[in-house]
Amino acid sequence: MTTTSSGTSGTSENLVVRRADHTTIRYTASGPAGAPALVLIHGWACDRRDFDAVTRHLPGGYRVLAVDLAEHGESRSTRDVWTIEESARDVAAVLEAESVTTAVVAGHSHGAAVAVEVGRLLPDTVSHVIALDGLHYLSLFPAQSEEQARATLGVFRDDFAAAVRGLVEAGSPAGTDPALRDAYFVKMVVVRQPAGLGAIEGLVHWDMDAALRETKQPITVLGIRDLVTQEAIDRYGDRFDIVLVDLGSHHFLVEAPEATAKLLADVMRSG
Repeated sequence: MTTTSSGTSGTSENLVVRRADHTTIRYTASGPAGAPALVLIHGWACDRRDFDAVTRHLPGGYRVLAVDLAEHGESRSTRDVWTIEESARDVAAVLEAESVTTAVVAGHSHGAAVAVEVGRLLPDTVSHVIALDGLHYLSLFPAQSEEQARATLGVFRDDFAAAVRGLVEAGSPAGTDPALRDAYFVKMVVVRQPAGLGAIEGLVHWDMDAALRETKQPITVLGIRDLVTQEAIDRYGDRFDIVLVDLGSHHFLVEAPEATAKLLADVMRSG
């Protein structure tokens, strides 16, 4: 495993970690080396650029690492394993390359599941897991039955574009700008394959309840108020600290980066 620089921009560096199966994980690093780390993991079919504006609003004193998961953004891989656990190993490789000893890991949507697995994988390094509108969707969690998983995957296999459009619509509360919905759809529908479908398959087969039993870190869910159900609060309220926010849609980190940065900073300060 090696790490090399691929250029700098101001106080940020664009770096790469190489793993097996011709996997290159690219990430952006900013802030002082050796400082406590904040790791940012994007959602499905998105990339680390979603956090660019958030990073600019974060307080100093942290090593901020925004990661492109395999076959998302600038990261590439020829592997055929697209489980949540394998994505967590991508992130763990970045932390190892950075010699991180303590980190808060924040993930958006699908990335929140990856963040939980990073916490399970690195219990002595990860101090807190933050989900950005993730983990509370009971249509995905806990693990789906084989019949449910086949049905979910069938929707994507039959008409991928329509399935992506459905995801975007489901994450758009009333009043969401249609132009924003269209922009998210255009970005996400071109996710690289077979990784795009593979990552969906990995997500629907992920057993969150089992993962939570082995993940000891505190977990804070920053959930869009109109998208969090009372059923989810009842089921997981004793395991998650669920903070309801009114910052836009499922992609609120893009729409309200300054407010998102403040929420992240507040969680980090609280321990």
